Amino acid sequence: MTRKKIAVIFGGKSSEHDISNVSALHVIKSIPKEDYEVVCIGITKRGHWVRFIGDIEDIPSGKWEQHPDNITCVLSPDPLHKGFIALEKDGSYSNLRVDCIFPVLHGKNGEDGTIQGLFAMSEVPFVGCDMISSANCMDKEMTHIVLESAGIKMTKYVPMRISDMDRIDEIIAEAESKLKYPMFVKPCCAGSSVGVSRVNNAAEMKSGIMLAFLSDRKLLIEEGVIGMECECAVMGNNKPFASAVGEIRSANVGFYDFDSKYNDETSETVIPAPISETASERIRETALKAYKAIGCTGLSRVDFFLCEGDVPVLNEINTLPGHTKISMYPKLMEYAGLTPEQQEDRLIKLAFGEEI
Repeated sequence: MTRKKIAVIFGGKSSEHDISNVSALHVIKSIPKEDYEVVCIGITKRGHWVRFIGDIEDIPSGKWEQHPDNITCVLSPDPLHKGFIALEKDGSYSNLRVDCIFPVLHGKNGEDGTIQGLFAMSEVPFVGCDMISSANCMDKEMTHIVLESAGIKMTKYVPMRISDMDRIDEIIAEAESKLKYPMFVKPCCAGSSVGVSRVNNAAEMKSGIMLAFLSDRKLLIEEGVIGMECECAVMGNNKPFASAVGEIRSANVGFYDFDSKYNDETSETVIPAPISETASERIRETALKAYKAIGCTGLSRVDFFLCEGDVPVLNEINTLPGHTKISMYPKLMEYAGLTPEQQEDRLIKLAFGEEI
């Protein structure tokens, strides 16, 4: 049987480039080679697309970017090409056709709907959420608007645009009148806690606002929530299923920041979370409701705070969750009985529209 050709795209022009490289190695190794042939497409930090044919072990370190056999290889929006246009070493062009695209990209230009729109134009099936659901999940304000209209409980917040900087003191006063400290200042469209600050007074909030605007042109000021940080993995299209619930025990007691997620080995994930069956079912049901309401397909990780009275408060939806050795999504799916190979096989099948 002819193996289907799967293009794994990694790297990307975002603050999460390095995490994408680490996730990519896990995905590439996990795709069943008896059924699929993997084509590696890397995007450098400057946004240059190349086909990488070197040792995949060089991907996490970023060493892949310097490989002498890299050739420019970009996805064609023309559906007649069914894949990529490669610029060969001799200056000629060739058409690299693929059956499916597996984006392993995090952050801007990777999970915000930008590249998903290009995938849709190419008419090549791809793993994960479509353009609109990706964009709405990446944009924290839009996530609030869509999910709260569906009756899903989220944190209280005050939005701000960079054009409101001349009103910064007024907005800080508004936040203080509507919300309680501690608060969190978050760029609307950034991931892995990049640009996020935990603030306890007006002076810290002003600094947090300045930091957040380095990552995006709009932000949210959210009220802090007291509760257990929990995550639930969802997979599927029309009939998605939710995994067991996992608990995040951050090395940073203030919040689960970038270093706690990726650099501090004292952070822990506990699967299943030590919570009641009632609480677990509430989280799983809410995760599925949110997944469907915002239009997710393929996969997403839905993050919560479990508050007093076993009340789940949804924090965010991550449409391209990390696949590193410490990432919650693949670990939750393994707990559900799916090996890494089975996970990637199912995600590819979902991209082709097959139900699982």
